[in-house]
Amino acid sequence: MHDTHHFLETLALVLCAAALTTVVFQWLRQPVVLGYLLAGMLIGPHIPVAPTADSAVVHTLAELGVILLMFSLGIEFSLKKLFRVGPTALFVAVVQCSVMIWLGYLAGQAFGWSRLASLYAGGVIAISSTTIIVKAFEEQRIKGGFTQVVFGVLIVEDLIAILLITILTALSTGKSLTAVDLGMTAGRLAMFLVVLFVVGLLTVPRLMRAVVRLDRPETTVVASVGLAFGFALLAAMYGYSVALGAFIAGSLVAESGVESKIEHLVQPVRDMFAAIFFVSVGMLINPGDIAAHWLLVLVFLVLVVVGKVVSVTLSAVLTGQSIQTSVRCGMSLAQIGEFSFIIAGLGLTTQATDKVLYSIAVAVSALTTLLTPWLIRAAEPAAAMIDAKLPRPLQTFVAVYGTWLEQLRNRTAGGASFRLQRLFQWLIVDAMLLTAIVIGAATQMDRLTALVQTHVNVMPRLAQLIVVIAAVFVSSPFWIGMVRVARYLGFEIASRVFPGGKPGAVDLAAAPRRLLVVTMQLAIVVFVGAPVLAITQPFLPPWEGAGVIFALLALLAYLFWRGATNFQGHTRAAAQAIAESLARQTSEGRQTNSLDPLEKANDLLAGLGSPVSVLIGPNSPVIGKTLSEIRLRGTTGATVLAIQHAGSSVLVPSGQERLAAGDVLAVAGTSEAVEAAKSMLTGGG
Repeated sequence: MHDTHHFLETLALVLCAAALTTVVFQWLRQPVVLGYLLAGMLIGPHIPVAPTADSAVVHTLAELGVILLMFSLGIEFSLKKLFRVGPTALFVAVVQCSVMIWLGYLAGQAFGWSRLASLYAGGVIAISSTTIIVKAFEEQRIKGGFTQVVFGVLIVEDLIAILLITILTALSTGKSLTAVDLGMTAGRLAMFLVVLFVVGLLTVPRLMRAVVRLDRPETTVVASVGLAFGFALLAAMYGYSVALGAFIAGSLVAESGVESKIEHLVQPVRDMFAAIFFVSVGMLINPGDIAAHWLLVLVFLVLVVVGKVVSVTLSAVLTGQSIQTSVRCGMSLAQIGEFSFIIAGLGLTTQATDKVLYSIAVAVSALTTLLTPWLIRAAEPAAAMIDAKLPRPLQTFVAVYGTWLEQLRNRTAGGASFRLQRLFQWLIVDAMLLTAIVIGAATQMDRLTALVQTHVNVMPRLAQLIVVIAAVFVSSPFWIGMVRVARYLGFEIASRVFPGGKPGAVDLAAAPRRLLVVTMQLAIVVFVGAPVLAITQPFLPPWEGAGVIFALLALLAYLFWRGATNFQGHTRAAAQAIAESLARQTSEGRQTNSLDPLEKANDLLAGLGSPVSVLIGPNSPVIGKTLSEIRLRGTTGATVLAIQHAGSSVLVPSGQERLAAGDVLAVAGTSEAVEAAKSMLTGGG
């Protein structure tokens, strides 16, 4: 009876505090998540102004909230959507996690921590919080569009977190972690997911359709929640995250065709336990720890916000996303959460770190939770400002780059796809062997140095230099191979998008092809180099490995800028041809309100993504406004190559040109971007 009373007392205290703060924050028109955090602080053990709730009971209830939140997310994010954003999500998640692990490790080293503690610091700030993002999107009623990319990145990050926890556990307990062990861990995870999805697709959709046909809401709720907890338990039994299991359950329910009814019924239960989760996070906030370690908290807070925004934005742009989508993804993912607590707690349990890192993780998580709603709100104007400040060559490149990748996806199939996959596999093999040599040479440096001294009889520093030179020589075939394969991949991809012309003919696609080759090489170096740097950094001096990567990136960045500048001239020549085509169409009276492909101009000058013409009608909402004022490129991702006014043309407009009825615009971009631009310019739905 005492235990029951204690549980009821804790639950009542949590829910009453959450109810009070959510009403106040709704009245103040502030995110209710902030209210839940405040409620947690008030009933937590660190601010004795109210009765204290039992942390263990609240933590158990919070786990239920995570499961239900992830289940609801899975319902909204079906398998089809996951596979569609898979390549983008994989690229962004790998680059972002690698960069953050590296930054966290360097910060730990700067504060004098051990290598293992520094590695834990990198792990703590690497993984974003699915729970916080889902709640923020829900409060601001944000759905579709860039959120699909964000959720895809979060799923990949959860998988990375599982591997990271496995690695850190082995390192903390003194066990040797070989490439075979890591490969087996990844293989078991892949097998678990495949079996769960295959079996689930054969059973779960049919089961949920049968349950919904009973037309009993309570039966549907119980069956759905039971399914979520069953999959969460199954994942936990195999050593994986309960959040991952619950998400899989939701994604399987989404394939049933009745997911909207289930989501509506489960939502009240989910909201209650989600509130408890955020209250539990608030209970962990210790103002005393924040005050005592304010410099550490500030440094890691800046690393999380700036590091994640920059790494996610740039990597998303490299996958062909627009500036608007990329910035919104970056500013949405700029926080840490539940996995940070798990990793910091693991370090505390294994005595690899002290409680300072755990306090920092809680403080930074709380602060980024406070910042996330405002960052999401500020993302759209920030994207517009960034787009407006970009140099003209970069503006043009970003607008048409997505169309190149769209053409690549459409043209790559069969043997072409197999060749690209084979080249990429060789690239990964070279990277893995290079990583193994670097780690092996670093861990065996003392033994190898002694061996050299024994046989050559030289000074210790010279012997160490000989070992380093030997390691560079042994690894040279692999890093040279990486550079060559990256170059081949770049040319192979570019040739798919821009096939070579006839012998002796003028190559009209030379400028965009060169730019695409450099861009692909830059993307490959980032995608492969970032994980290699993150993995090998603990075994190298702080800046040597990074210096090599940065030097290569600087060279590619220079080549990229030169290519983008040349492409800008190519675009201006294309705009001239397009303007002449628009003038002929206008004079001949053949322009309509529908999209009219400028195929002839595009055939003459490739790389513009099949520009289309759009007529500004008399009822258009953009009449009298400039391109900068309507933020066409920043909002839709499309760009205007030329404007045909009455009797005059504007080539590659700067954004200050004012639009009038009867103007004809040549718009380029992906098919989705062009449709959005057409809708904005004509006022269509």
